[in-house]
Amino acid sequence: MIMPLIKGLQITLSHMFKKPVTLQYPTERPQIANTFRGLHALNVSHDKAKCVACYLCPTVCPAKCITVEAGEDQNHDKYAAKYEIDMLRCIFCGYCVEACPVDAIRMTEQFELANYSRADFTFTKERLLEKK
Repeated sequence: MIMPLIKGLQITLSHMFKKPVTLQYPTERPQIANTFRGLHALNVSHDKAKCVACYLCPTVCPAKCITVEAGEDQNHDKYAAKYEIDMLRCIFCGYCVEACPVDAIRMTEQFELANYSRADFTFTKERLLEKK
């Protein structure tokens, strides 16, 4: 009868001196793992997006959340005239990053996705270029 009580107190006392697991978010920020896949971002080269509108990212996307429409500039080079990612459908698998032949898209460490309206979860080309 007394042994289970002593064992329970021993477990309680051992937990009192351990480092707490919880963080005081948002003042304390969690450490992000190197392999973490957060929000997407488009890479920039020569003051414009590196995307050449090859359609590989929407093709490999299992959630079909990426929309790309190609445009053509005066040098007849293709570029993404429209590039949108619906974050409500995205499963953050990273296949779009792996498939990109010109390294135009990457996953950032940003994980805060809260918003008030559904429209705010559609990330346009301009919003994706803002990410660092």
